[in-house]
Amino acid sequence: FSNEYIGAISNKKSYTPFLDSLINHSLVFTNAYANGKRSIESMPSIFAGIPALTDIAFITSNYSSNNINSAAGLLASQGYHTSFFHGGKNGTMGFNDFAKLAGFDEYYGMTEYNNPDDYDGKWGIYDEEFLQFFKQKIDGFEQPFLTSVYTLTSHHPYKVPEKYKNRFPKGTLVIHESIGYTDFALQRFFESIKNTDWYKNTLFIITSDHTAQAESDYYNTKPGSYAIPIILFHPNDTTLVGKSNIIAQQTDIFPTIMDYIGYDNQFIAYGNSLLNDSADHFAINYISGIYQLIEQDYVIHFDGNKCIGCYDYQEDPLLTNNLVNNFKDKTVLENRIKAIIQSYNTRLNQNKLVFSE
Repeated sequence: FSNEYIGAISNKKSYTPFLDSLINHSLVFTNAYANGKRSIESMPSIFAGIPALTDIAFITSNYSSNNINSAAGLLASQGYHTSFFHGGKNGTMGFNDFAKLAGFDEYYGMTEYNNPDDYDGKWGIYDEEFLQFFKQKIDGFEQPFLTSVYTLTSHHPYKVPEKYKNRFPKGTLVIHESIGYTDFALQRFFESIKNTDWYKNTLFIITSDHTAQAESDYYNTKPGSYAIPIILFHPNDTTLVGKSNIIAQQTDIFPTIMDYIGYDNQFIAYGNSLLNDSADHFAINYISGIYQLIEQDYVIHFDGNKCIGCYDYQEDPLLTNNLVNNFKDKTVLENRIKAIIQSYNTRLNQNKLVFSE
């Protein structure tokens, strides 16, 4: 779910009329990025503040049994009921195993949904039906709770239910029709929950796992290919309204949740609360041996030894002018990347992703 598809963010043709309308009542971070390019990399980033900085995803790596902090674990310690929903086949991408590691009380997948009539033939249950199942389960949860749902239909092969064929704009990319369907499924979900006793007490965080196909030049650049929505919506909190251009990333979501509820104990996350204006805001990701840091007005590319690219992405969004040999702050940002990599690898290898007593 790239920012490119959301007209209220991209200022391009929109395939998400519902999200566009919700953004008018939300705090949306228009300069936000995924930490990885695969679904399996997003869950640790979003819930535990662990970015995808290795070739092997954390969930399937040798470190997958390490002790970690997570929004689920810390909120459970504060008396929250926690649950994770994924319409896919149980076991897909190790989501159920990571949910257990992260401290979620309950996991709901295709098995728990238990109705093969709504199977999309590839990944799992179509979004509309699974989101209604999600709603029905939430209605039975005791408050306070933390819950999360991963939708499926806007993943390849982007299959839309037969009953909705030709209902949503097909656009210029094969994904566009499924984006319209998922947006519609989200609208149906929000319509179904507005009169529940928990709706007005809930902070909704809407984001995507990663991007997909893109048609415009910017969204095919290295930073643009990670550009995702991060949207905070609360029906009763008027402070969470407007657009923010601070740099945001998936690993900021966990600290943001903890900040919002007033949690004041220490925990480890490779991100900062998006509600803290004094924090350093940056985004980091990695693919095929190259680390990318987005901070201040710059994009830095680092090969593990040295900086190989420096770009002023505000002035040069298509990254046509490499400033690597003529950039006064290169050392500062290069050292930032080195520090993150060193800390990340050390904590993985020494199982120190949580503070010791």
